Amino acid sequence: MAIVINLDVELAKKKMSVTDLAAGIGLAVANVSILKNGRAKAVRFSTLDAICAVLGCQPGDILTYVPDEEH
Repeated sequence: MAIVINLDVELAKKKMSVTDLAAGIGLAVANVSILKNGRAKAVRFSTLDAICAVLGCQPGDILTYVPDEEH
């Protein structure tokens, strides 16, 4: 997939656990783990908005486009 989710990197930068983020954005830990591990097929703008609000980051910090040849 050409879109890479860097949620694990942002969580490490903020020293925040998946459990803490899940509580902050109101999602189940399992769903945040799916995002963190890059197994998500889609993400709602409202979820991305909540993640950015809690982590104090921009959407571009979470999502990165990488052409398939490089991924």
